[in-house]
Amino acid sequence: MDYLPIFLDIKNKTCLIVGGGQVATRKVMLLLQAGAQVSVVAPELESVLDEYAAHGTINHRAKCFQPEHLHNIALVIAATNDHAINQQVSEAAQERRIPVNVVDNPALCTFIMPSIVDRSPLLIAVSSGGQSPVLARLLRAQLETMIPVAYARIATIAGKFRKRVKQHFTHPAKRRIFWETILQGPFTEMILAGKDKTAQNYLLQSLQQEKNEPPQGEVYLVGAGPGNPDLLTFRAMRLMQQADVVVYDRLVSTAILDMVRRDATRIYAGKERNRHTLKQESINQLLVRLAQEGKRVLRLKGGDPFIFGRGGEEIETLALNHIPFQVVPGITAASGVSAYAGIPLTHRDYAQSCIFVTGHLKNNTIDLDWPRLACPNQTIVVYMGLLGLPVLSRQLISHGLPSSMPAAIIQQGTTQQQEIVIGTLQTLPNLAATAHLSPPTLIIVGEVVKLHKNLAWFEPALENSKTHLIDMESNG
Repeated sequence: MDYLPIFLDIKNKTCLIVGGGQVATRKVMLLLQAGAQVSVVAPELESVLDEYAAHGTINHRAKCFQPEHLHNIALVIAATNDHAINQQVSEAAQERRIPVNVVDNPALCTFIMPSIVDRSPLLIAVSSGGQSPVLARLLRAQLETMIPVAYARIATIAGKFRKRVKQHFTHPAKRRIFWETILQGPFTEMILAGKDKTAQNYLLQSLQQEKNEPPQGEVYLVGAGPGNPDLLTFRAMRLMQQADVVVYDRLVSTAILDMVRRDATRIYAGKERNRHTLKQESINQLLVRLAQEGKRVLRLKGGDPFIFGRGGEEIETLALNHIPFQVVPGITAASGVSAYAGIPLTHRDYAQSCIFVTGHLKNNTIDLDWPRLACPNQTIVVYMGLLGLPVLSRQLISHGLPSSMPAAIIQQGTTQQQEIVIGTLQTLPNLAATAHLSPPTLIIVGEVVKLHKNLAWFEPALENSKTHLIDMESNG
Protein backbone atom coordinates (compact mmCIF):
# COMPACT_ATOMS: atom_id res chain seq x y z
CA MET A 1 0.00 0.00 0.00
CA ASP A 2 1.71 3.19 -1.20
CA TYR A 3 -0.73 5.57 0.51
CA LEU A 4 -3.04 5.31 3.51
CA PRO A 5 -6.54 6.16 2.30
CA ILE A 6 -8.29 8.42 4.80
CA PHE A 7 -11.30 10.75 4.78
CA LEU A 8 -10.79 14.25 6.21
CA ASP A 9 -13.50 16.27 7.91
CA ILE A 10 -12.95 19.81 6.59
CA LYS A 11 -16.42 21.23 7.28
CA ASN A 12 -16.15 24.92 8.21
CA LYS A 13 -12.35 24.72 8.06
CA THR A 14 -10.36 27.09 5.89
CA CYS A 15 -8.62 25.45 2.95
CA LEU A 16 -6.32 27.24 0.51
CA ILE A 17 -6.18 26.93 -3.27
CA VAL A 18 -3.17 28.48 -4.99
CA GLY A 19 -4.06 29.21 -8.60
CA GLY A 20 -7.03 30.69 -10.44
CA GLY A 21 -7.48 28.64 -13.60
CA GLN A 22 -9.79 25.81 -14.64
CA VAL A 23 -7.93 23.17 -12.62
CA ALA A 24 -8.16 25.38 -9.54
CA THR A 25 -11.89 25.78 -10.21
CA ARG A 26 -12.45 22.01 -10.08
CA LYS A 27 -10.59 21.78 -6.78
CA VAL A 28 -12.53 24.72 -5.32
CA MET A 29 -15.85 23.08 -6.22
CA LEU A 30 -14.74 19.80 -4.60
CA LEU A 31 -13.74 21.53 -1.34
CA LEU A 32 -17.00 23.48 -1.27
CA GLN A 33 -18.95 20.23 -1.65
CA ALA A 34 -17.11 18.92 1.42
CA GLY A 35 -18.21 21.98 3.43
CA ALA A 36 -14.89 23.83 3.55
CA GLN A 37 -14.34 27.58 3.74
CA VAL A 38 -12.23 28.17 0.63
CA SER A 39 -9.60 30.85 0.18
CA VAL A 40 -7.96 31.35 -3.24
CA VAL A 41 -4.62 33.04 -3.81
CA ALA A 42 -4.02 34.07 -7.43
CA PRO A 43 -3.34 37.33 -9.27
CA GLU A 44 -6.32 36.63 -11.55
CA LEU A 45 -9.32 34.30 -11.55
CA GLU A 46 -11.12 32.58 -14.40
CA SER A 47 -14.78 33.51 -14.84
CA VAL A 48 -16.41 30.91 -12.56
CA LEU A 49 -14.09 31.66 -9.64
CA ASP A 50 -14.48 35.37 -10.27
CA GLU A 51 -18.24 34.96 -9.88
CA TYR A 52 -17.77 32.89 -6.71
CA ALA A 53 -15.60 35.65 -5.27
CA ALA A 54 -18.14 38.33 -6.21
CA HIS A 55 -20.89 36.47 -4.35
CA GLY A 56 -18.70 35.76 -1.31
CA THR A 57 -18.65 32.00 -1.90
CA ILE A 58 -14.86 32.07 -1.74
CA ASN A 59 -12.33 34.49 -0.33
CA HIS A 60 -9.96 35.79 -3.03
CA ARG A 61 -6.56 37.30 -2.44
CA ALA A 62 -5.34 38.85 -5.69
CA LYS A 63 -1.70 38.29 -4.90
CA CYS A 64 1.16 35.93 -5.62
CA PHE A 65 1.56 33.17 -3.04
CA GLN A 66 3.47 33.95 0.12
CA PRO A 67 4.10 31.49 3.02
CA GLU A 68 2.12 33.73 5.39
CA HIS A 69 -1.01 32.83 3.39
CA LEU A 70 -0.85 29.43 5.15
CA HIS A 71 -1.75 30.88 8.56
CA ASN A 72 -4.67 28.93 10.09
CA ILE A 73 -5.06 26.81 6.95
CA ALA A 74 -6.22 23.20 7.36
CA LEU A 75 -5.31 21.98 3.87
CA VAL A 76 -3.71 23.43 0.75
CA ILE A 77 -3.81 22.58 -2.96
CA ALA A 78 -1.38 24.07 -5.46
CA ALA A 79 -3.00 24.26 -8.90
CA THR A 80 -0.83 26.65 -10.90
CA ASN A 81 1.08 25.95 -14.11
CA ASP A 82 4.28 27.31 -12.58
CA HIS A 83 6.49 24.54 -11.13
CA ALA A 84 8.51 26.97 -9.00
CA ILE A 85 5.38 28.34 -7.31
CA ASN A 86 3.98 24.83 -6.78
CA GLN A 87 7.25 23.73 -5.19
CA GLN A 88 7.26 26.81 -2.95
CA VAL A 89 3.72 26.01 -1.79
CA SER A 90 4.63 22.38 -1.09
CA GLU A 91 7.77 23.21 0.90
CA ALA A 92 6.04 25.93 2.94
CA ALA A 93 3.09 23.66 3.75
CA GLN A 94 5.28 20.72 4.75
CA GLU A 95 7.34 22.97 7.04
CA ARG A 96 4.08 23.79 8.84
CA ARG A 97 2.84 20.18 8.69
CA ILE A 98 -0.18 21.19 6.62
CA PRO A 99 -1.50 18.52 4.22
CA VAL A 100 -0.61 19.61 0.70
CA ASN A 101 -1.51 18.42 -2.78
CA VAL A 102 0.23 19.66 -5.92
CA VAL A 103 -1.83 18.83 -8.99
CA ASP A 104 -0.14 16.28 -11.29
CA ASN A 105 3.05 16.19 -9.22
CA PRO A 106 2.94 13.32 -6.68
CA ALA A 107 6.52 13.99 -5.57
CA LEU A 108 5.44 17.30 -4.04
CA CYS A 109 2.30 15.91 -2.39
CA THR A 110 1.68 14.67 1.12
CA PHE A 111 -1.76 13.44 0.05
CA ILE A 112 -3.33 12.37 -3.24
CA MET A 113 -6.70 13.57 -4.50
CA PRO A 114 -8.70 10.49 -5.52
CA SER A 115 -11.47 10.03 -8.03
CA ILE A 116 -14.68 9.98 -5.98
CA VAL A 117 -17.96 8.11 -6.21
CA ASP A 118 -20.30 10.20 -4.07
CA ARG A 119 -23.25 8.41 -2.54
CA SER A 120 -23.10 10.43 0.67
CA PRO A 121 -22.92 9.36 3.38
CA LEU A 122 -21.36 6.50 1.39
CA LEU A 123 -18.12 7.60 -0.29
CA ILE A 124 -15.80 5.56 -2.50
CA ALA A 125 -12.37 6.92 -3.38
CA VAL A 126 -10.21 5.50 -6.17
CA SER A 127 -6.56 6.43 -6.56
CA SER A 128 -3.63 5.29 -8.67
CA GLY A 129 -1.19 7.03 -6.35
CA GLY A 130 -0.73 9.71 -8.97
CA GLN A 131 0.62 7.22 -11.51
CA SER A 132 -2.41 7.14 -13.82
CA PRO A 133 -5.22 9.57 -12.96
CA VAL A 134 -7.05 8.61 -16.17
CA LEU A 135 -7.16 4.97 -15.06
CA ALA A 136 -8.55 6.03 -11.68
CA ARG A 137 -11.26 8.05 -13.43
CA LEU A 138 -12.15 5.11 -15.68
CA LEU A 139 -12.52 2.86 -12.62
CA ARG A 140 -14.65 5.47 -10.94
CA ALA A 141 -16.89 5.61 -14.02
CA GLN A 142 -17.35 1.83 -13.85
CA LEU A 143 -18.25 2.04 -10.17
CA GLU A 144 -20.74 4.84 -10.89
CA THR A 145 -22.67 2.47 -13.16
CA MET A 146 -22.50 -0.42 -10.68
CA ILE A 147 -23.59 1.44 -7.54
CA PRO A 148 -27.10 2.95 -7.75
CA VAL A 149 -27.74 6.41 -6.30
CA ALA A 150 -30.19 4.72 -3.90
CA TYR A 151 -27.21 3.39 -1.93
CA ALA A 152 -27.05 6.83 -0.33
CA ARG A 153 -30.51 6.21 1.16
CA ILE A 154 -29.51 2.69 2.21
CA ALA A 155 -26.58 4.10 4.19
CA THR A 156 -28.70 6.88 5.70
CA ILE A 157 -31.48 4.56 6.87
CA ALA A 158 -28.99 2.02 8.23
CA GLY A 159 -27.35 4.86 10.15
CA LYS A 160 -30.67 5.76 11.81
CA PHE A 161 -31.01 2.22 13.14
CA ARG A 162 -27.38 1.71 14.10
CA LYS A 163 -27.73 2.69 17.75
CA ARG A 164 -30.86 0.59 18.20
CA VAL A 165 -29.23 -2.48 16.63
CA LYS A 166 -26.16 -2.02 18.81
CA GLN A 167 -28.32 -1.89 21.95
CA HIS A 168 -30.24 -5.00 20.90
CA PHE A 169 -27.21 -7.19 20.14
CA THR A 170 -24.62 -7.45 22.89
CA HIS A 171 -22.59 -9.92 20.80
CA PRO A 172 -20.60 -7.95 18.16
CA ALA A 173 -20.43 -10.96 15.84
CA LYS A 174 -24.20 -11.41 16.00
CA ARG A 175 -24.66 -7.71 15.29
CA ARG A 176 -22.44 -7.92 12.22
CA ILE A 177 -24.26 -11.01 10.93
CA PHE A 178 -27.59 -9.19 11.36
CA TRP A 179 -26.41 -6.25 9.25
CA GLU A 180 -24.92 -8.52 6.58
CA THR A 181 -28.22 -10.40 6.34
CA ILE A 182 -30.25 -7.19 6.17
CA LEU A 183 -28.07 -5.45 3.60
CA GLN A 184 -27.95 -8.48 1.31
CA GLY A 185 -31.69 -9.17 1.47
CA PRO A 186 -35.14 -7.64 0.84
CA PHE A 187 -34.30 -4.44 2.78
CA THR A 188 -31.91 -3.29 0.06
CA GLU A 189 -34.24 -4.34 -2.75
CA MET A 190 -37.08 -2.34 -1.19
CA ILE A 191 -35.00 0.84 -1.12
CA LEU A 192 -33.78 0.29 -4.68
CA ALA A 193 -37.46 0.07 -5.65
CA GLY A 194 -38.19 3.37 -3.90
CA LYS A 195 -40.06 1.80 -0.97
CA ASP A 196 -38.10 3.45 1.84
CA LYS A 197 -40.89 3.36 4.44
CA THR A 198 -41.57 -0.32 3.74
CA ALA A 199 -37.85 -1.01 4.07
CA GLN A 200 -37.67 0.71 7.47
CA ASN A 201 -40.65 -1.28 8.73
CA TYR A 202 -39.02 -4.48 7.46
CA LEU A 203 -35.77 -3.65 9.28
CA LEU A 204 -37.65 -2.93 12.51
CA GLN A 205 -39.61 -6.19 12.29
CA SER A 206 -36.43 -8.16 11.57
CA LEU A 207 -34.78 -6.62 14.61
CA GLN A 208 -37.71 -7.51 16.85
CA GLN A 209 -37.71 -11.12 15.62
CA GLU A 210 -33.97 -11.62 16.11
CA LYS A 211 -32.99 -13.02 19.47
CA ASN A 212 -29.96 -11.72 21.28
CA GLU A 213 -28.17 -15.06 21.38
CA PRO A 214 -24.61 -16.07 20.56
CA PRO A 215 -24.19 -16.60 16.80
CA GLN A 216 -24.21 -20.10 15.29
CA GLY A 217 -20.72 -21.13 14.22
CA GLU A 218 -20.02 -22.42 10.72
CA VAL A 219 -17.02 -23.46 8.62
CA TYR A 220 -16.44 -22.41 5.02
CA LEU A 221 -14.05 -24.76 3.24
CA VAL A 222 -12.90 -22.59 0.35
CA GLY A 223 -10.54 -23.33 -2.52
CA ALA A 224 -8.26 -20.34 -3.17
CA GLY A 225 -7.09 -21.55 -6.58
CA PRO A 226 -3.50 -21.72 -7.82
CA GLY A 227 -2.42 -18.26 -6.64
CA ASN A 228 -3.87 -15.61 -8.95
CA PRO A 229 -6.65 -13.71 -7.11
CA ASP A 230 -8.46 -13.15 -10.42
CA LEU A 231 -9.30 -16.87 -10.43
CA LEU A 232 -11.31 -16.79 -7.19
CA THR A 233 -15.01 -17.59 -7.49
CA PHE A 234 -17.67 -15.02 -6.60
CA ARG A 235 -18.86 -17.25 -3.78
CA ALA A 236 -15.35 -17.56 -2.37
CA MET A 237 -15.01 -13.76 -2.38
CA ARG A 238 -18.33 -13.33 -0.55
CA LEU A 239 -17.44 -15.81 2.19
CA MET A 240 -13.96 -14.35 2.56
CA GLN A 241 -15.64 -11.07 3.52
CA GLN A 242 -17.98 -12.69 6.06
CA ALA A 243 -15.56 -14.80 8.08
CA ASP A 244 -14.60 -13.99 11.67
CA VAL A 245 -11.41 -16.07 11.50
CA VAL A 246 -9.37 -17.53 8.65
CA VAL A 247 -7.28 -20.69 8.92
CA TYR A 248 -5.00 -20.72 5.88
CA ASP A 249 -2.36 -22.90 4.26
CA ARG A 250 1.13 -22.14 2.98
CA LEU A 251 -0.02 -22.26 -0.65
CA VAL A 252 -2.50 -19.41 -0.19
CA SER A 253 -0.86 -16.40 -1.83
CA THR A 254 -0.45 -13.08 -0.04
CA ALA A 255 -2.52 -11.36 -2.74
CA ILE A 256 -5.45 -13.66 -1.95
CA LEU A 257 -5.04 -13.42 1.81
CA ASP A 258 -5.18 -9.63 1.51
CA MET A 259 -8.73 -10.00 0.14
CA VAL A 260 -10.01 -11.57 3.38
CA ARG A 261 -11.94 -9.23 5.68
CA ARG A 262 -9.26 -7.11 7.31
CA ASP A 263 -10.43 -7.51 10.90
CA ALA A 264 -10.72 -11.30 10.69
CA THR A 265 -8.36 -13.23 12.98
CA ARG A 266 -5.71 -15.08 10.94
CA ILE A 267 -4.29 -18.47 11.90
CA TYR A 268 -1.48 -19.97 9.84
CA ALA A 269 -1.75 -23.74 9.51
CA GLY A 270 0.77 -24.24 6.72
CA LYS A 271 2.48 -27.54 6.13
CA GLU A 272 5.88 -27.83 4.48
CA ARG A 273 8.02 -30.88 3.92
CA ASN A 274 9.21 -32.15 7.33
CA ARG A 275 7.85 -29.02 9.04
CA HIS A 276 4.19 -28.80 10.00
CA THR A 277 2.97 -25.73 11.83
CA LEU A 278 -0.11 -27.72 12.84
CA LYS A 279 -0.71 -31.43 12.35
CA GLN A 280 -3.79 -32.34 10.34
CA GLU A 281 -5.59 -33.72 13.40
CA SER A 282 -4.93 -30.46 15.24
CA ILE A 283 -6.32 -28.45 12.31
CA ASN A 284 -9.47 -30.58 12.31
CA GLN A 285 -10.05 -29.97 16.02
CA LEU A 286 -9.21 -26.28 15.69
CA LEU A 287 -11.99 -25.85 13.14
CA VAL A 288 -14.44 -27.59 15.47
CA ARG A 289 -13.44 -25.49 18.48
CA LEU A 290 -13.67 -22.17 16.62
CA ALA A 291 -17.11 -23.03 15.22
CA GLN A 292 -18.33 -24.12 18.66
CA GLU A 293 -17.31 -20.67 19.91
CA GLY A 294 -19.85 -19.22 17.46
CA LYS A 295 -17.33 -18.05 14.88
CA ARG A 296 -17.69 -18.19 11.12
CA VAL A 297 -14.47 -19.92 10.11
CA LEU A 298 -12.90 -19.58 6.68
CA ARG A 299 -10.73 -22.63 5.97
CA LEU A 300 -8.74 -21.31 3.03
CA LYS A 301 -6.78 -23.83 0.96
CA GLY A 302 -4.65 -23.44 -2.14
CA GLY A 303 -6.14 -24.96 -5.29
CA ASP A 304 -9.22 -27.09 -4.69
CA PRO A 305 -9.84 -28.48 -1.18
CA PHE A 306 -10.87 -31.90 -2.51
CA ILE A 307 -7.83 -32.46 -4.74
CA PHE A 308 -4.82 -33.36 -2.58
CA GLY A 309 -6.10 -30.80 -0.06
CA ARG A 310 -7.33 -33.18 2.67
CA GLY A 311 -10.61 -31.29 2.67
CA GLY A 312 -12.57 -34.52 2.99
CA GLU A 313 -10.84 -35.33 6.28
CA GLU A 314 -11.66 -31.92 7.68
CA ILE A 315 -15.37 -31.96 6.87
CA GLU A 316 -15.60 -35.54 8.15
CA THR A 317 -14.56 -34.23 11.55
CA LEU A 318 -16.99 -31.31 11.26
CA ALA A 319 -19.85 -33.65 10.38
CA LEU A 320 -19.07 -35.93 13.34
CA ASN A 321 -19.27 -32.90 15.64
CA HIS A 322 -22.47 -31.58 14.01
CA ILE A 323 -20.77 -28.39 12.80
CA PRO A 324 -22.49 -26.71 9.81
CA PHE A 325 -20.15 -26.30 6.83
CA GLN A 326 -20.03 -25.23 3.21
CA VAL A 327 -17.58 -26.29 0.50
CA VAL A 328 -16.54 -23.89 -2.26
CA PRO A 329 -14.51 -25.52 -5.04
CA GLY A 330 -11.43 -23.75 -6.35
CA ILE A 331 -9.52 -23.99 -9.59
CA THR A 332 -7.05 -26.78 -8.97
CA ALA A 333 -3.41 -26.27 -9.92
CA ALA A 334 -3.60 -28.85 -12.71
CA SER A 335 -6.15 -26.87 -14.73
CA GLY A 336 -5.09 -23.36 -13.70
CA VAL A 337 -1.33 -23.73 -14.06
CA SER A 338 -1.50 -25.77 -17.28
CA ALA A 339 -3.79 -23.15 -18.85
CA TYR A 340 -1.44 -20.29 -17.93
CA ALA A 341 1.52 -22.30 -19.25
CA GLY A 342 -0.21 -22.88 -22.59
CA ILE A 343 -0.30 -26.68 -22.13
CA PRO A 344 -3.74 -28.26 -22.67
CA LEU A 345 -4.11 -31.37 -20.52
CA THR A 346 -6.03 -33.16 -23.25
CA HIS A 347 -5.87 -32.85 -27.03
CA ARG A 348 -7.33 -35.20 -29.60
CA ASP A 349 -3.99 -35.49 -31.41
CA TYR A 350 -1.87 -36.10 -28.31
CA ALA A 351 -3.76 -37.18 -25.17
CA GLN A 352 -7.19 -38.70 -24.65
CA SER A 353 -6.85 -39.07 -20.88
CA CYS A 354 -5.30 -37.25 -17.95
CA ILE A 355 -4.27 -38.47 -14.51
CA PHE A 356 -3.42 -36.49 -11.36
CA VAL A 357 -0.93 -37.88 -8.81
CA THR A 358 1.06 -36.58 -5.88
CA GLY A 359 4.83 -36.87 -6.04
CA HIS A 360 5.76 -36.78 -2.36
CA LEU A 361 9.00 -38.58 -1.58
CA LYS A 362 8.98 -41.15 1.22
CA ASN A 363 12.23 -42.90 2.07
CA ASN A 364 13.64 -41.51 -1.19
CA THR A 365 11.00 -43.22 -3.29
CA ILE A 366 7.50 -42.55 -4.64
CA ASP A 367 4.79 -45.17 -4.24
CA LEU A 368 2.72 -44.93 -7.43
CA ASP A 369 1.11 -47.31 -9.91
CA TRP A 370 3.89 -46.93 -12.47
CA PRO A 371 2.53 -49.33 -15.16
CA ARG A 372 -0.76 -47.41 -15.12
CA LEU A 373 1.04 -44.07 -15.42
CA ALA A 374 3.36 -45.16 -18.25
CA CYS A 375 0.59 -45.36 -20.82
CA PRO A 376 0.59 -43.82 -24.31
CA ASN A 377 -1.72 -40.90 -25.20
CA GLN A 378 -2.03 -39.81 -21.59
CA THR A 379 -1.07 -36.66 -19.70
CA ILE A 380 0.40 -37.05 -16.22
CA VAL A 381 0.09 -34.15 -13.79
CA VAL A 382 2.22 -34.40 -10.66
CA TYR A 383 1.51 -32.27 -7.60
CA MET A 384 4.28 -31.60 -5.04
CA GLY A 385 6.88 -33.46 -7.10
CA LEU A 386 9.86 -31.11 -7.21
CA LEU A 387 12.12 -33.07 -4.83
CA GLY A 388 11.04 -36.39 -6.29
CA LEU A 389 11.50 -35.32 -9.93
CA PRO A 390 14.61 -37.50 -10.54
CA VAL A 391 12.81 -40.54 -9.11
CA LEU A 392 9.67 -39.77 -11.10
CA SER A 393 11.56 -39.46 -14.39
CA ARG A 394 13.61 -42.60 -13.78
CA GLN A 395 10.57 -44.71 -12.88
CA LEU A 396 8.47 -43.55 -15.84
CA ILE A 397 11.31 -44.32 -18.24
CA SER A 398 11.96 -47.72 -16.69
CA HIS A 399 8.26 -48.59 -17.01
CA GLY A 400 8.06 -47.87 -20.69
CA LEU A 401 7.79 -44.16 -21.43
CA PRO A 402 10.48 -42.92 -23.84
CA SER A 403 13.22 -40.77 -22.35
CA SER A 404 12.35 -38.20 -25.04
CA MET A 405 8.80 -37.76 -23.69
CA PRO A 406 8.15 -34.00 -23.34
CA ALA A 407 7.90 -32.81 -19.73
CA ALA A 408 7.51 -29.45 -18.00
CA ILE A 409 7.71 -28.11 -14.49
CA ILE A 410 6.03 -24.80 -13.62
CA GLN A 411 6.79 -22.76 -10.52
CA GLN A 412 4.16 -20.37 -9.05
CA GLY A 413 1.91 -20.83 -12.06
CA THR A 414 -0.79 -18.22 -12.86
CA THR A 415 1.10 -15.52 -10.90
CA GLN A 416 3.47 -12.76 -11.96
CA GLN A 417 6.32 -14.95 -10.66
CA GLN A 418 5.48 -17.84 -12.99
CA GLU A 419 8.56 -19.72 -14.18
CA ILE A 420 8.47 -22.57 -16.69
CA VAL A 421 11.12 -25.21 -17.36
CA ILE A 422 10.54 -27.45 -20.38
CA GLY A 423 12.51 -30.46 -21.48
CA THR A 424 12.10 -34.23 -21.60
CA LEU A 425 11.84 -36.97 -18.98
CA GLN A 426 15.58 -37.44 -19.33
CA THR A 427 16.64 -33.79 -19.17
CA LEU A 428 14.03 -32.16 -16.91
CA PRO A 429 15.59 -33.06 -13.52
CA ASN A 430 18.88 -31.35 -14.39
CA LEU A 431 17.14 -28.39 -16.00
CA ALA A 432 14.96 -27.88 -12.91
CA ALA A 433 18.01 -28.07 -10.62
CA THR A 434 19.87 -25.53 -12.77
CA ALA A 435 16.88 -23.18 -12.62
CA HIS A 436 16.89 -23.37 -8.77
CA LEU A 437 13.14 -23.87 -8.57
CA SER A 438 11.28 -23.98 -5.28
CA PRO A 439 7.71 -24.99 -4.28
CA PRO A 440 4.97 -24.61 -5.23
CA THR A 441 5.53 -26.39 -8.53
CA LEU A 442 3.52 -28.57 -10.89
CA ILE A 443 4.93 -31.20 -13.27
CA ILE A 444 3.27 -32.10 -16.56
CA VAL A 445 4.41 -35.11 -18.58
CA GLY A 446 3.06 -35.93 -22.02
CA GLU A 447 3.02 -35.06 -25.71
CA VAL A 448 0.77 -32.07 -24.95
CA VAL A 449 3.82 -30.25 -23.55
CA LYS A 450 4.92 -29.73 -27.19
CA LEU A 451 2.00 -27.30 -27.60
CA HIS A 452 3.48 -24.79 -25.17
CA LYS A 453 5.67 -23.21 -27.84
CA ASN A 454 2.66 -22.14 -29.92
CA LEU A 455 -0.05 -21.80 -27.26
CA ALA A 456 1.71 -19.87 -24.50
CA TRP A 457 -0.33 -16.70 -24.00
CA PHE A 458 0.28 -15.48 -20.45
CA GLU A 459 3.00 -12.83 -20.15
CA PRO A 460 3.99 -12.09 -16.55
CA ALA A 461 6.08 -9.04 -15.72
CA LEU A 462 9.35 -9.49 -17.60
CA GLU A 463 11.54 -8.96 -14.54
CA ASN A 464 9.79 -11.84 -12.75
CA SER A 465 9.11 -14.37 -15.48
CA LYS A 466 11.47 -16.95 -16.95
CA THR A 467 10.95 -19.78 -19.40
CA HIS A 468 13.68 -22.35 -19.86
CA LEU A 469 13.05 -24.15 -23.13
CA ILE A 470 15.21 -26.74 -24.87
CA ASP A 471 14.79 -28.28 -28.31
CA MET A 472 13.02 -31.48 -27.34
CA GLU A 473 13.45 -33.08 -30.74
CA SER A 474 17.25 -32.63 -30.84
CA ASN A 475 17.49 -33.95 -27.28
CA GLY A 476 15.29 -36.98 -27.93
